[in-house]
Amino acid sequence: MEGKIPPAILEVLSAEFARRHKVVPLQLTDDILKVGLCQIDNEQLLSDLEFLTGKHLEAVHLSEEEISKVLQDLYGADSSLTPSPPAEPCPAGLAERGEFQVVEKASEHAKDDKLRQESDELSVVALVNQIITEAIDSHASDIHIEAYEQHFRVRYRLDGVLQEVLQPPLERKAAIISRLKIMADLDIAEKRRPQDGRIRVKRGSRIIDIRVSTLPTDFGEKVVLRILDKSQLNLDLEKLGFEDEALRSFKQAIGSPHGMILVTGPTGSGKTTTLYATLNYLNSPELNILTIEDPIEYNLDGINQSQVKSDIGYTFAKALRSFLRQDPDIIMVGEIRDQETAEIAVRAALTGHLVLSTLHTNDAPSALTRLLDMGLEPFLISSSVKIVIAQRLVRKICDYCKTANQPTLNIPASDTPTSDCERCKGTGYSGRIAIFEVMPISPSLAELINRRATAHEIKEQAIREGMRTLRENAILKLKQGITTMKEVLRETEG
Repeated sequence: MEGKIPPAILEVLSAEFARRHKVVPLQLTDDILKVGLCQIDNEQLLSDLEFLTGKHLEAVHLSEEEISKVLQDLYGADSSLTPSPPAEPCPAGLAERGEFQVVEKASEHAKDDKLRQESDELSVVALVNQIITEAIDSHASDIHIEAYEQHFRVRYRLDGVLQEVLQPPLERKAAIISRLKIMADLDIAEKRRPQDGRIRVKRGSRIIDIRVSTLPTDFGEKVVLRILDKSQLNLDLEKLGFEDEALRSFKQAIGSPHGMILVTGPTGSGKTTTLYATLNYLNSPELNILTIEDPIEYNLDGINQSQVKSDIGYTFAKALRSFLRQDPDIIMVGEIRDQETAEIAVRAALTGHLVLSTLHTNDAPSALTRLLDMGLEPFLISSSVKIVIAQRLVRKICDYCKTANQPTLNIPASDTPTSDCERCKGTGYSGRIAIFEVMPISPSLAELINRRATAHEIKEQAIREGMRTLRENAILKLKQGITTMKEVLRETEG
């Protein structure tokens, strides 16, 4: 062997992979990896290796005896090469090195457990490709790849709920995680600190961004991939889940030339989708729309989007100050996290700009008291905020296997529809819809804000003025046959 091979390369090109394909790494110089293999004309294997390692290749011919010797030196492997079946090639149609492209599956009628059945036969590259492909085709929002002491598993978040789909062989853990880190342009040798990166996936004619986050755990790194598929993004305000009267109130508020629009709810409640749908509704060539986000999840045509960069001091507050020198009409602030950001956003709303933002509170009335807790003067809040909406996402009953019986309030909380439906994979649910608590700021509510009323007092007054709570809105969806009692109870408080 001509030089020492970094451990990171050995993790990607495992001993099992090397024995099976009769290929060994020999030397790494700059960005060129020298490999030895029996079949030097195997272009598919060379393409797989280049894609797997992220390196340019220099290939040399070695005999089986020479490969066995290198195997023993590198991995402590048995010097004999066991006969192996033909290598499973990486699926055809991959993009050139540096860009990942997901390709069509062999059969559109594949069984749900196809990924599990074939996992032992696929190369690491093909396995990772298929994990991502299956997630995209299932409309999963996230992929969780997790290492434990005795097993290694892959879970998809489907309609907000995690479901296990695969347990790859434990010995492939390091190679799979390293492959994902290479694709996301992360440091594969760094395993002690969390890292964040991005992968761009091409699926048919669609370009899909994937956010990658790694986290050190006791038995290896956990990797979470957030799938940002713009084709699945609902930018139609009419289809988000607003009831008619609530939608009219919301449209009236966002039609104002100035003021603040607040969307509240926990992480994963659909706040960003609501803001993007609002911007899409307002977008026109006559308006200058600026956003500051952390991070930018989807690119919207005609809207100027900027991303927080904390490492260089580019925060929400600093971006807002810059925005005010950019002649904006509408400003979106991804999240109000501190007093400085809140004060600048409120003053922007009072000086002729429409400002949209989010807060992490459980309901609409609590957003107003949160701003008070941040140190804002009550008169600034009551003068600037036009409307506050709180939201959650509930799973929808699958249209293909739902029963003819209309759901009623008598359905027990444990009742979960089950079926053999291929569309919903037997869960009984397919897709999600938002439920909203819409609270326009009336003169009476403004008066309560000015005297620092509690969130409970504000809520009671808002209900008297016609506000439907999250629970009431969810029950409407239940009566309409859209969701189940279990979802109502899971996502709302009484």
